[in-house]
Amino acid sequence: MSKKTQAAVLLISVAILMFVVAGVINVRASGKDGAYPQMEVYSEVLSRIQSEYVEQPNITKVTDGALHGLLESLDADSSYLTPEQYKEYEERSKDAKANIGAAVSKRFGYASVVSVIPGGPAAKAGLQDTDILESIGGESTHDMSLAEIHSKLSGQPASTVTVEVVRATSATPSKITLTREIVAIPIVNDKMMADGVGYIQADTLNKGKAQEIATRIKSLEKEGAKKLLLDLRDCAQGDESEGIATANLFLNHGTIAYLQGQKFPREAFNADPAKAITTLPLVVMVNKGTAGAAEIVAAAIMGNGRGDVVGDKTFGEGSVQKTIELPDGSALILSTAKYYSPDGKAIQDSAVTPNVLVADNSDNVALDDDNGEAPAEDNAPKTPQADQILQKALEVLNRRAS
Repeated sequence: MSKKTQAAVLLISVAILMFVVAGVINVRASGKDGAYPQMEVYSEVLSRIQSEYVEQPNITKVTDGALHGLLESLDADSSYLTPEQYKEYEERSKDAKANIGAAVSKRFGYASVVSVIPGGPAAKAGLQDTDILESIGGESTHDMSLAEIHSKLSGQPASTVTVEVVRATSATPSKITLTREIVAIPIVNDKMMADGVGYIQADTLNKGKAQEIATRIKSLEKEGAKKLLLDLRDCAQGDESEGIATANLFLNHGTIAYLQGQKFPREAFNADPAKAITTLPLVVMVNKGTAGAAEIVAAAIMGNGRGDVVGDKTFGEGSVQKTIELPDGSALILSTAKYYSPDGKAIQDSAVTPNVLVADNSDNVALDDDNGEAPAEDNAPKTPQADQILQKALEVLNRRAS
């Protein structure tokens, strides 16, 4: 690469960084803490890399890495995609119809499983919340944005993807090959339990789930339910609007949540009395696999004093993203607003801490790696003796109803 070319690349690199930091993120220069003084630092660092690094550097690669780190330092949902990555991302978004049946985010620098959908490829292989996907297709997820991770896990039905899974209980990663499927969204389940407890369980809060839950509530009340247990454990997929609608089934007043960002005016979601359908005593169960829309429900119920929330601290997911295309064909996926609980805590940052904490000790499923047999499916419902969260929830609910 000639000196003139290197200089041109360097100038372009600095210009891109200035655009991202000063323009897109809109950090205004104000004295020593502003964005523009930092540009001098970026420029100096790039110049030193170019002139003094041990070998001639690939400045384009260095800049891509800097932009990737810049966006990831904001939050897990913000991403920078190179022109090639953005092109692949768009193609997969249009054409990919199948996936592994798991909600995946990024934690500790790597892809992290938040929850799995029963019956999907991930569930069949024994994947569970808190599992770390160290690599996808032989590539480390540490170097991938969340958008890339989602893109690589999706694809055509019957296509395969190989991941390496790290789990706290295992000393070595497990290599697993998953066959992507069009995963069916599970129905909302319900049943009558002892002492007039109506039990409702939702694995996702996709569109239409609030109406399903409403139907189950009415059915249970007809069967004689005197109190309700809403199980949102491992419920990490869905739409925030559906979480708001679900919370409104139990609330006839108060703030369910609000949405706000630097350039996103506060938008409050208040309970509509006409949409509340029950006043029965309520307990919501959550765990570390509870995320997004389900966290909105739990935070609204607890924040308005409508019921107790029992279980483990939730995952922490609740923001709105905007895709910004850049002149060179690359793109930013930038978080522009966050959902807040009634007491003003950003769910993305603070998650939801139950008012009755119980550790989730259910993570004991075997992995189906390339050298082993698939774990036997166990579809039997857990008993209170085997499920500490359920046992405590029933205890709290019976005390609340007495």
